[in-house]
Amino acid sequence: MKAGNRQTGTRLRVVLEPDIAIGPGKADILEGIRETGSISAAARRMGMSYKRAWVMVDGLNRDFRDPLVEAAKGGARGGGARLTALGEDVLARYRRIEAIAEKAAAKEVAALKAALARSR
Repeated sequence: MKAGNRQTGTRLRVVLEPDIAIGPGKADILEGIRETGSISAAARRMGMSYKRAWVMVDGLNRDFRDPLVEAAKGGARGGGARLTALGEDVLARYRRIEAIAEKAAAKEVAALKAALARSR
């Protein structure tokens, strides 16, 4: 996954409406679903519970005009999940915004680190 640097740097949360946002967690779960074909596998990779992942996916599916993730129930062949075309588009747009923000913030983050009281 392309998860951003969790120790330093920027973490971008894009607020689309007052109660609707997409940030690193939602982007990472979408990316995990795309890569694994499974909500539960994506959740495991992120160290989160299936329930929490499902709530995130369900919220994303409700927030957008069309679902971002299509899930198939288990059975003899097992279940699975995949990103829809809109899900792929939303993820790609978020990642582009994230890359632009990180590039723009790099100089300012370096200046803030230089101003820290202690160095590592």
